[in-house]
Amino acid sequence: MAACSALLNAGVRIVQYRHKAAFTEERFQEARRMNNLCRRARALFVMNDRADFAAMLGCGLHLGQDDLPAANARPLLGPDQMIGLSTHNEAQFREALRQPANYVALGPIFRTKSKSNPDPEVGLQTLSSVRQLTNLPLVAIGGIGLREAEAVLASGANAIAVISDLLPGEPGDLKALERRAAEWLKMVQ
Repeated sequence: MAACSALLNAGVRIVQYRHKAAFTEERFQEARRMNNLCRRARALFVMNDRADFAAMLGCGLHLGQDDLPAANARPLLGPDQMIGLSTHNEAQFREALRQPANYVALGPIFRTKSKSNPDPEVGLQTLSSVRQLTNLPLVAIGGIGLREAEAVLASGANAIAVISDLLPGEPGDLKALERRAAEWLKMVQ
């Protein structure tokens, strides 16, 4: 919750709830509180993987390759809630374009530390190549730091998803998180 507040204070407009362990009532209530914070800040809250939670919260949904297909999630969420899809190669990207998604993510662009068993890096050339396939917003994910951000955006990404590079200081250092988020926003705006 505190990290979400720090990000919103910095001006972040999209926050994704990414929880890979078991979902409990406690996790749902945490997501509800974060969704409420985002609404008050007029930011988009996106639930990772869980169409049921996204439907109950009225928030966006981000789906991975092993999650419920977007075509099955869309009736739960309705026509107006945002759905995004993660892809890890051009074939998956092309398949995602046939789904009822509002954006498509591609990655990992570079080597990532946030997954224990990451997919192979796709690199900037693949990012640039898939950009030509759609006008949908394209989100670059995976291993992207501030130094690479400009090249990633120049290769066709509309947005960059960031985890590790937002956490340069000690865990729990909310002021450092807020400062780093502000640095990112300055770079991408």
